[in-house]
Amino acid sequence: MGLFSKDIKTLDDLFVHQLQDIYYAENQIKKALPDMIKKASAPDLKAGFDKHLKETETQIQRLEQVFEMHDQKVKAVTCPAIDGIIKEANEVAGEVADPKVLDAALIAAAQAVEHYEITRYGTLIAWAKQLGRDDCAAVLAQNLAEEEATDKKLTQIAEGGVNLQAAE
Repeated sequence: MGLFSKDIKTLDDLFVHQLQDIYYAENQIKKALPDMIKKASAPDLKAGFDKHLKETETQIQRLEQVFEMHDQKVKAVTCPAIDGIIKEANEVAGEVADPKVLDAALIAAAQAVEHYEITRYGTLIAWAKQLGRDDCAAVLAQNLAEEEATDKKLTQIAEGGVNLQAAE
């Protein structure tokens, strides 16, 4: 047995494990977002985080749908990567006193989360297709599209004023 909860012998086993990983990650993100909403001072950033919280709740439901479609019990496995990204974000945010600089830090942390999710969903979609599960891939692609859109929106918020205000 390696790092995983059971030996992974097939691509299907790996797919299920990664599905459990992203399910855990999405649930951790759902817990972290309300704090990020409170800490954000830029109105468009607050609104963006609020919107993404609602999307995250829907994404969790979609993951539960994929578990069901794949005849698997809904289960999460600890994802040290997302735990680390969230921990780092909390540490950095705790060190920033200026609200404008904090907004820039929050965007950077949120984009680290988005990039992690984008890689995971991209991999899961590729594996689902390889396993002949285009149905699962289509559901996962909805989550991927939302993560990519959130990442773009965060860049627009940063470049549209937050970074400039932080630099003043």
